[in-house]
This record gives sequence, C-alpha cells and structure tokens, in this order.
Amino acid sequence: MYKRRHNPALFKPLRRALPVPVWADVSIRLALVLGLISIVVLVHWTDREGLQDAHDGVVSFLDVVYFTMISITTTGFGDIAPVSDRSRLVEAVIVTPIRLAVIFIFVGTAYNFIIKHSWETWRMKRIQERLENHIVVLGYGVSGSEAVEELIARGTDPSCIVVIDPSSARLVLAENMGCNVMEGDATRDETLEAVRIGKARSILVSAGRDDTTILIILTARHMASGVPITAVVRANDNELLARQAGANNVINPVRFTGLLLAGSAEGRHISEYLSDLASVTGRVQLVERDVRAEELGRPLEQIATGKGLRIYRGERAIGFWEPAAQSLEPGDVIVEITHNDDLAG
Repeated sequence: MYKRRHNPALFKPLRRALPVPVWADVSIRLALVLGLISIVVLVHWTDREGLQDAHDGVVSFLDVVYFTMISITTTGFGDIAPVSDRSRLVEAVIVTPIRLAVIFIFVGTAYNFIIKHSWETWRMKRIQERLENHIVVLGYGVSGSEAVEELIARGTDPSCIVVIDPSSARLVLAENMGCNVMEGDATRDETLEAVRIGKARSILVSAGRDDTTILIILTARHMASGVPITAVVRANDNELLARQAGANNVINPVRFTGLLLAGSAEGRHISEYLSDLASVTGRVQLVERDVRAEELGRPLEQIATGKGLRIYRGERAIGFWEPAAQSLEPGDVIVEITHNDDLAG
C-alpha cells in the first residue's frame, strides 16, 4: 500500500500554553531592568559631587547616565569614579545589589528563552510521541469548545485532550483551557498521525461544515479503526453519510434544538430536564457504563448506582420495559440516570 510521506509543513508541532505569554514576560523583565537603572541614575545624579570625571572634571547628567551603564554592566573604564566616602558607600550598599539584580534578570531571561524554551520543546515532543488514551477534538468552533469545557467540568484532565484546528486564534482559547493544541488540517493523514490518533480513547469531530466533517471522519476512521468517533452534522441528509463514513455517534444540534422546543410545547419542565441530563452542572446525569460482575443475572431495574434506562447488547438496544432487560448479561452496556453528588445535597 502506498504511504504518503510525512510533510512537517502541513501542521505546527504540538504545544501547550505557558503560564505567562512570551511578550508579557519580556515586557515585565524589560520594565524591571529600566526601573532599576533609573533608580541608579537618580542615586548617582543626587550624589554627583562624590564622583570625579578624569576627562574634564565636570560630571554632567550625560556623564551620570554613562557611569550608571558601565557600572551596571561591570565594565568599569575608570574615567569616572567615586572618590568620596559617601559615594563609595552608595556604590557598595545601593548600586551593587541593583547591579546583581540586573545580572540575575538577564541570566533568568537567557534561561527562559533559550534553555527553558528548548526544554519545553523537547518535553512536548516527548509527550507527542507518547500520547495514549487521550481525547482528540477535531475542530474548536462553538460545538468543539463547548465539548472541551464540558469534558473538563466532568473531571477530564486538560492535558489528556488534544485539539486540532486550522485557526491559531481559536487554538489560543484551547491553550488557555490547558489543552494540548496543534494548528493543522485534520483531513490530512500526517496531521492525525502526529497526534497518534490510533492510540486515542475517543475522537470528537466538529468542523463547522458537514462536508469537511465527513471527510475528517473518513480520514480518522482510516487511521483509527477501533476508536469511537462522535461527529456533529447540521443537515439531516448528512447524518447517514457521517455514519457510513465511520462515525459511531452522530449529533444534529438542529434536531436536538427541535426536540427541546417540541418538549416545551408539551410541558414547561421537559426541556429543562433534558438540558439537566445533558450537562454535568445539572442535578442528574446520563451515564453509560459496562455491566458489573455482581449485576449479572439481575434485572436492569435493580442496579444500585442509578436508574437503569436502556441496555445495549451488541447492536441491539433494549428498553427497561422489555423482557430482555430482566437479566443482565456479560458484555452489556448500561445507560442509566444518576444524581450529581456535587449538587444532590
């Protein structure tokens, strides 16, 4: 089989947000250095009578600035020197600590922008090489960003989430959430291969356009045959295409909104309860889990963790009212309603 060659130009490497942006870090350090230098200039100007200029014997403001700079940088040409006891005390007690502070700032800057940056680049490369059991979010628009926020609210570690999007502006928002991000085209094999999509726990696709979403699903399914894929499509006609492309779950936000509206027509509490079920911030949650060993042989209504609603036995969906729900079997997947421990009290 022909395998496409890796082309690094198709995407930018995986990255994660720094605690302080680079421009802010530089600005803070520069402002601090200028502030310290200004203090030394003021001290030298105030005590200029204790300085001696070997050139013309007059210490002007320009001479003070010049002397400050060569003092701070420890150059020391000797053409201007402190001659009084007071000036020497000032140099020892005030100027020398400031000089050391400026040196430490420069050394810290070199560490942050050379050593630390190189370390962070190497570290992220190692993380990228070892990605496993992570959640890949392909598209960080409205639906993608809401999904990431909900995942984090449900307890998912942001470092286990990888977001791919062609927009650097949207990726900044994902970085601020603590996620790993990569700028690139999710329809390309090289991009998905770079985030080890075959080792992922789950894939969430929300590209904003149905045609792009379906193409991403095809690419992802080709590279990750066993990983569950959930996709968002907006046209009813494209739901079947998304499933045929390989999506395990297809969500139509337009249809879901219609369900909420229709539910509201039947009673004012129905849509509120559906929204409650869908969000981790609600009083109850829908949970999907595997059957436990101690539950085998029991009816669905006797599970201890919540209210059993449905069993998935292979490709078959079994409702709680059906005879097959009277005995749980190995391999069953249970969908139940549980209360939210954080809010139930």
